[in-house]
Amino acid sequence: MERLKITETALRDGHQSLIATRLTTDEILPIIEKMDQVGYYSMEVWGGATFDACLRYLNEDPWERLRKIRAKVKNTKLQMLLRGQNLLGYKHYPDDVVEKFIQKAVENGIDIIRVFDALNDTRNLETSIKAIKKAGAHCQCAISYTTSKIHTTSYYLDKIKEMEKLGADSICIKDMAGILTPYRAFELIKKIKKITDLPIELHNHCTSGIASMTYMKAIEAGVDIIDTAISPFATGTSQPPTESLAITYQNTDRDPKLNLDLLNEVASYFKPIKDKYTANGILNPKVMNTEPKTLSYQVPGGMLSNLLSQLTAQNAADKYEEVLAEVPRVREDLGFPPLVTPLSQMVGTQSVFNVLTGERYKVVPKEIKDYVKGLYGKSPAPINEDIKKKIIGNDEVVTVRPADLIEDGFDNYKKEIEGLYQSEEDILSYALFPQIAKKFLEDKEPEIYRIELSL
Repeated sequence: MERLKITETALRDGHQSLIATRLTTDEILPIIEKMDQVGYYSMEVWGGATFDACLRYLNEDPWERLRKIRAKVKNTKLQMLLRGQNLLGYKHYPDDVVEKFIQKAVENGIDIIRVFDALNDTRNLETSIKAIKKAGAHCQCAISYTTSKIHTTSYYLDKIKEMEKLGADSICIKDMAGILTPYRAFELIKKIKKITDLPIELHNHCTSGIASMTYMKAIEAGVDIIDTAISPFATGTSQPPTESLAITYQNTDRDPKLNLDLLNEVASYFKPIKDKYTANGILNPKVMNTEPKTLSYQVPGGMLSNLLSQLTAQNAADKYEEVLAEVPRVREDLGFPPLVTPLSQMVGTQSVFNVLTGERYKVVPKEIKDYVKGLYGKSPAPINEDIKKKIIGNDEVVTVRPADLIEDGFDNYKKEIEGLYQSEEDILSYALFPQIAKKFLEDKEPEIYRIELSL
């Protein structure tokens, strides 16, 4: 078999899963050149929640972070996670905004874009795939892995064939909650390998305690790439440790040939940073726990921490287990959507409301109403008719590709912040997160605006 490839996730999913995406650019840059020499296939450094967190919590420009990382990384592909028509936000955006965002992501340094749709509705990937290919980047299409009576092997094989037909360069099995069991992984990957020659990557989380075992069986089955995180930002709700997997396969036919001395240096660099976030409370010890119940609840790591935060804010942390038990019930009511952003947040919030109000669906967020109306795409299974009626009454359900109902919007966003933006990247930041991006742009140095006005 060919050499196993490793994608390092610490700079995106690792810290997103453990410390709510709080790593700063200043914490990343001093070690990035050494990471570039390790021998990774790629480093995931952008996308997911990093964009939102930079603007909302860190007072950083996410585009500038990407450019600074790209300037120091010469040998390793830079990778990002994109939510298809949702981009990095929580709703569907116009096609022209999706196209412009992808163009700028590649121009600013991204080599590989992993694109997924929370419902595995490939209609929501079409615009992204075309734009990624046009920009000259590698398009990795991800299936959001979950289990239910409809999520069979045939279901996933059909989705992969759809993605290949649309132009995928590789396929990722995105196991957000760490629920893909070892022998199921072996069986699934073996069958995928029979229907496609595209490289297969596996992404999982340690939440349920089986991730490393799943990786081992996946590697036996011939998976091409796995996602790991350097040990300080590994395990718990994050990925398995990079060093452990590299050592496990050292001197075998799947040896990833990573520089173990450099890996130790990278780990040593991040240990005190992790300690800082533990001391200031951002790293909640609960996210480091092993929770086999995840195999039943299917709740991703980031969703666990979000639920805990929501309940703590309502002085209802004692309802945590009750809310976790409500999640699979809500998921079944809504047609078994995979619990991945934004559906994980939506289902989680609905579960919280159901428990705290004492009446199921007494309070329903707008996002859930839009989902039931079909505005996020087609639900994997039909939505419970009684629940549908309770949520949207007799409102019509959309059956077309949701983005077909959205007019182009980039020029409108541009007009809305006339005088504030300095680049198309600024406009895109505003398009995704209007309130926080506008404040961020307003708080920039005044002389920058004077230069802009003089041009």
